[in-house]
Amino acid sequence: MSDKFFFKGRRTPKPAYGESGYNTKRATKPGSAASPLTLTVTSEERKQEIEAIVAEHKLVAVIQVDTQGEENIKALTGLLNKPKTTTFEAKPNRNEPCPCGSGSKYKKCCGA
Repeated sequence: MSDKFFFKGRRTPKPAYGESGYNTKRATKPGSAASPLTLTVTSEERKQEIEAIVAEHKLVAVIQVDTQGEENIKALTGLLNKPKTTTFEAKPNRNEPCPCGSGSKYKKCCGA
């Protein structure tokens, strides 16, 4: 439709790339190489503990040692304590055998 001529010889403008539905400004995943975590710890021993945790979970972090300030590892704890999705087992259909092991159909045994 963009190549057709309409009244008075005007051409239909083509839509811009940014308006076509592509999400070009996606947020990067925290803890990746593009967006490393910024953590602050109070001692060198604590830095080694945090480095071990970061390496275990395959994350990228910039860890600074500040003996005078407070420890700030909220970004790391937020990533590690993400809630898990709960999944449920599928309920058997009416004419399938009952999962309790009685041998009868589910609708006659436990599905009543």
